Amino acid sequence: MGLFSFMTQEIAIDLGTANTVIIHNDKVVVDEPSIIAMDRKTNKVIAIGKRALQMHGKTHDNIKTIRPLQGGVIADFHATEYMVKEMIKMVNPKKSVFPKVMKMVICIPSGITEVEERAVRDSAEQAGAREVRLIHEPMAAAIGIGINVLEPTGNMVVDIGGGTSEIAVIALGGIVSNKSIRIGGDEFNQDIEDYMRRQHNINIGERTAEKIKIEVGSAIPDLDNPPEDYPVQGRDMLTGIPKEIIVSYSEIAHALDKSIIKIEAAVLSALEQTPPELSADIYRTGIYLAGGGSMLRGLDKRLSMKTKLPVRLAEDPLRAVARGTGIALKNFDKFVFLIK
Repeated sequence: MGLFSFMTQEIAIDLGTANTVIIHNDKVVVDEPSIIAMDRKTNKVIAIGKRALQMHGKTHDNIKTIRPLQGGVIADFHATEYMVKEMIKMVNPKKSVFPKVMKMVICIPSGITEVEERAVRDSAEQAGAREVRLIHEPMAAAIGIGINVLEPTGNMVVDIGGGTSEIAVIALGGIVSNKSIRIGGDEFNQDIEDYMRRQHNINIGERTAEKIKIEVGSAIPDLDNPPEDYPVQGRDMLTGIPKEIIVSYSEIAHALDKSIIKIEAAVLSALEQTPPELSADIYRTGIYLAGGGSMLRGLDKRLSMKTKLPVRLAEDPLRAVARGTGIALKNFDKFVFLIK
């Protein structure tokens, strides 16, 4: 057993649209943006993760940046395979004399198709995994939050990631009702870009939209502790000259409204599909928020007003899914029927 464990490397991967997190030995060993930069002429990968993100939107004709995952699923199989392979190398930078057998648990959106699921498995196997298991994101988020998913008690988890929002009611180690919509942090960024063009005649990039979301992003136009107005630089659409404007959080709340309405509708739809006994449990336990998108200011308050239920933001929501995937891997025998 000692030799077997020495030869086996167990890792948990949250393969996200925006970020990829890898957990090994209960520690987050990799937390990098899900992006790679490639040379167009040679097709060689120049950089991955943070270094590639620094190039995003600033490349010349010979370099292209690729986000291999779109809407929570693999859009570019070869780029994903290379990205996963390189990030796994970060776990063990030193080359071992004896190559280790890798066992992976990867979390996937609950609304994923069989073809998309197969693509995740194939990508992990091509990256060197001997055994690949999959767990649904809302289940991983619930475990990561600290909910006892095996109990006969209903809990609702809303996981808002970069590409998807996963809403699930969980009880007895299974997903009773769920909704998966292609709305997340990326859609929020797009909303901000569109608003800036429409309202201020200024062209901004994806990275600038992300900064605006972090600095002054809000789900409601009336916050108790509002952030200061934020200066935004971009290209004037009329003159083509760079310019700066100042935006407030209430403006961004207005820009994000249409996407948040879709998330609210999905939450209400999942609640409508919930059996009465579990609805009674959710009335007592409330709704749990996880994922990077859930950190949007005032989102918990807005969902609480819409559903008339208590809404709780997970501790470290950005890593809740990765943490849950790691716990499921560590307690494999306990959660084996949750893992595909």
